[in-house]
Amino acid sequence: MKLRLLLFCMLGSSLINSLLAESPFYKTTPDGVIVFTDPLVTGTPVAVKLEVITDNIIRVMAVPGKELPARESLVTVYKKSPGVTWTIIPSKDNISLKTSTLTAVVDAKTGAVSFLDRNGKIILSEKGPLGRTFQPVVFDGKRAYKLIQTFKTTPGDAWYGLGQHQDGIYNYKGQQVQFFQNNTEVAIPFLISGKNYGILWDNYSLTTAGDIRPLHPLTSMQLFSKTGEAGWLTASYANNKQKPQEVITERAEDNINMEFEGDSKRLLPAAFTAASGVVTWEGSMASYLSGIHQFRFTFGGSLKMWLNGKLVVDHWRKAWNPAPVLIPFAFKKGEKIPVKIEWTPEGGESYLSLKWQEPLPLEEQNSFSFSSDAGQLVDYYFVHGSNMDEVIAGYRKLTGKAPIVPKWALGFWQSRERYKTQAEIVATVDEFRKRKIPIDNIVLDWSYWKEAAWGSQEFDESRFPSPDSMIDVLHNKYSTHLMISVWPKFYEGIPAYNEFEKKGWLYKRNIADRQRDWIGKGYVSTFYDAFNEHARKGFWDLINKKIYSKGIDAWWMDASEPDILSNVSPEKRKQQMSPTALGSAAEYLNAYPLQNAKGIYEGQRLTDPGKRVFLLTRSGFAGSQRYAAAIWSGDIGSTWRDMKNQITAGLNFSMSGLPYWTMDIGGFVVPEKFENPAADDLEEWRELNTRWYQFGAFVPLFRSHGQFPYREIFNIAPDAHPAYNSFLYYDNLRYRLMPYIYSLAAQAYHEDYTIMRGLVMDFAKDTTVLNIGDQYMFGSSLLVNPVYEYRQRSRELYLPKCAGWYDLYSGKWYAGGQHINAGTPYERMPVFVKAGSIVPFGPALQYTSEKPADTITLNVYTGANASFNLYEDEGTNYDYEKGAFSTIHIEYNEAAKTVTIGDCRGSFHGMLQKRTFRINVITPKEAQPLDFDLRSEKEVLYKGKKTVIKL
Repeated sequence: MKLRLLLFCMLGSSLINSLLAESPFYKTTPDGVIVFTDPLVTGTPVAVKLEVITDNIIRVMAVPGKELPARESLVTVYKKSPGVTWTIIPSKDNISLKTSTLTAVVDAKTGAVSFLDRNGKIILSEKGPLGRTFQPVVFDGKRAYKLIQTFKTTPGDAWYGLGQHQDGIYNYKGQQVQFFQNNTEVAIPFLISGKNYGILWDNYSLTTAGDIRPLHPLTSMQLFSKTGEAGWLTASYANNKQKPQEVITERAEDNINMEFEGDSKRLLPAAFTAASGVVTWEGSMASYLSGIHQFRFTFGGSLKMWLNGKLVVDHWRKAWNPAPVLIPFAFKKGEKIPVKIEWTPEGGESYLSLKWQEPLPLEEQNSFSFSSDAGQLVDYYFVHGSNMDEVIAGYRKLTGKAPIVPKWALGFWQSRERYKTQAEIVATVDEFRKRKIPIDNIVLDWSYWKEAAWGSQEFDESRFPSPDSMIDVLHNKYSTHLMISVWPKFYEGIPAYNEFEKKGWLYKRNIADRQRDWIGKGYVSTFYDAFNEHARKGFWDLINKKIYSKGIDAWWMDASEPDILSNVSPEKRKQQMSPTALGSAAEYLNAYPLQNAKGIYEGQRLTDPGKRVFLLTRSGFAGSQRYAAAIWSGDIGSTWRDMKNQITAGLNFSMSGLPYWTMDIGGFVVPEKFENPAADDLEEWRELNTRWYQFGAFVPLFRSHGQFPYREIFNIAPDAHPAYNSFLYYDNLRYRLMPYIYSLAAQAYHEDYTIMRGLVMDFAKDTTVLNIGDQYMFGSSLLVNPVYEYRQRSRELYLPKCAGWYDLYSGKWYAGGQHINAGTPYERMPVFVKAGSIVPFGPALQYTSEKPADTITLNVYTGANASFNLYEDEGTNYDYEKGAFSTIHIEYNEAAKTVTIGDCRGSFHGMLQKRTFRINVITPKEAQPLDFDLRSEKEVLYKGKKTVIKL
């Protein structure tokens, strides 16, 4: 009644009567329905549109007023599925849209949407009436909205995906995620639930997801100095980290907020020397709230934190390359908790911030929100499926298929920061071949150009006198491919800069600011505008002429966030990118890596349509997979903590719908103790790399990279060392598994499969796996359990509920649904095979194309029926898109004890007409070690026709 009276006073009787006469109101459209909300409930009319994409995908759009703006999505590329039917069912209180599998119900008054399954059970609901808000904002003279959309789910839900983040979080329920492209952080606005639904949030602006409440500054806690005064902590500054007791300055501080570039220079005491000093904050903290408080650091250097006398943080990160740390701590109302924070910045530009979040109220613990800084409307897609694979298939229906990578990309890659000459590159590959270490790809990182010519895409002839010949040697003598680093960056004044500048293709703020980079004397530079279709074509034309024409095989697209200047705030990034060709940087901020990849992918496919494009890029966005983009996890640290965090980073990235992920095996930035290591530190360095290589052999792309010490295994350890032996074992095993791995890559394209899989994807009914983020499935058969602690010789792991598990190496059987303590000897990482699996192993190889898999060993792990689709094609072209590929369906029948190798379906140029299948049967009572030299139990010559083998 009060709202009705207020509207009457504000709008006048005639207008209010008109609004009341028209609301609530709906109209059908060719693809769905539009509902107009009751302004007495929502404050202003809101148009909510439901658009049917498929039986299990519904798009929701909402905007104040009655006109939905036309919008061309950068993310989605779908075509409507023919033959989809639905019905509109109006009632007094709501409008329902019903497909054969899904019902969406719009509350006629509030516009809140609920999604129900075919049995009428609620899957997910928007929160109403204030779960969707529009706050008017203006960017670059154009109106937009700050958008918030909140969803409610049921207890026991779990949320994954959302890109790649370095906080070690696997299940994001109750957590906060920031969508801001940054080195090591990749924003993918796709959430997937363990209850088999997903939300694709189609917005490119700075976004917070999950628990969107703003983080509090430290000053929002109750603070007490080390002597008990209320209101601050005691900060002590010393210039010698070896003698922290020699304090040069002591002062009261209630906030730690040096998160972005330039903050530390402004806030640290002038007398403090960051390169050699140490800062200590001491005192106590208290809260009037009871429950879990989340403390979030962003830091560079060395960081320690003690709470209540217990060391809860002891981490390191290279000073220029800050990282996050998340610490949960349970406070009791009014209880004072002693705190000590010790920070050694280790650099001139230093980074440290500490923020915190209060406990999540009980009524919000089953809520999840998206809050975006800029947009013209709320626009998202709800995807439902009978399992998580179907949900990811829905994401790819919307955003595009993931092309099959060239087969060589699934082999081993060697990289270094950096090979400075072509002689170094050739010598490195030569050493691999001499030592018979399998390898398929060598990587040429940055600065192959002259120092002052970044962006020229021209080789420095003094170090690379004949790049064409170098590539020919790599291809023809060593059967090795070359990937090259390409940045979207241009130094002011070089010819390429001048050409792009003349055409208006460059961001100019960095030039106007005279911002210099870190090379030599420092050079003024900027990036091209990837939102400009002409600039994208111009960039491809440049790298095609200067680089691709020489025979380059793949592209390494570094700094694609875009990292115009590292460690800047979102506001600074928006300044640097304004204006874009499509509109304000505030609206398009996070989509830059998508558009950058688009230009190179489309350019190469047009220029050389017979060769598969392969892109490795440091950042990506929803839809990046359709441009043949793989993402790596950026400049992570060479620490055990960083290694562990890559497990959850890779899993959530893969569960965001993009199947190809990799990391710098060994980490990129190296602690000082490993740079010139003493004997003990050298052995830790070797063991860290050993464990990381073991893990890296079971991710979609197997790739080593980093700074000094050099990362080639023969530079890490001598050939008699266990580290060397372990790497060689897993490198050879990776190549033996190529029939399995390449078939997974094909499945990712043809069936929208996910290669690196959270356990929840395959064991959804086993609630124990909901929060297990340090184990995963590699394909449907292999359970991978990385070892991420120094000198760890056993680790606890969980074997999910199923027919049982076999130790990959010994063949020993274990029951499912139990925790075990598995041995982790130095040279081995625990890997288990699910009972009811067929795992194909190919011949030993030095590179993927060395010879066809004319002999394949089928290891059959019994206990349940099993099947596998063996896939093959030509490996380097796109003929598979036209049907040029073959599949052989292989089945094991547990009751009949038979293996059936089905007819070969399909064909392609050069395919084998016959091959030998060797069959090994592993049973709970007959363990069989993984030994390719042992004679197989059964052997058949296969000529493409169905063959049944009795075991």
